[in-house]
Amino acid sequence: MHAFDVLGDPVRRRILELLADGEMTSGAVSEVIREEFGISQPGVSQHLKVLRENGFATVRPEGTRRLYAVNSEPLRDVDAWLDRFRRYWTPHLDALATELARGRRERRLRAAADDPPRSTP
Repeated sequence: MHAFDVLGDPVRRRILELLADGEMTSGAVSEVIREEFGISQPGVSQHLKVLRENGFATVRPEGTRRLYAVNSEPLRDVDAWLDRFRRYWTPHLDALATELARGRRERRLRAAADDPPRSTP
């Protein structure tokens, strides 16, 4: 399965988002996904299996639990593929950052101008 086929599913993307914060048991992942998407535990297990079989997630047993974590290698491959397209959005994001900084500076200057001078005893 191609990386974008794996990542094209919103449930699998959400699972990766959860795992990006650290290892989680399959039960904890299932609980969140069941609440957000209404998917049964066996359905979540299938999504975890797809992520695991395609290298996006790792699993390690710990007693009776199975702990899942993100495997970043396939995400690096996706990032490398996206790299050729960054030129389309990077200048826009840089311009946005400049405008945000300009707005913060103007607010700071306005606030400083509005503050009355304080006298010291």
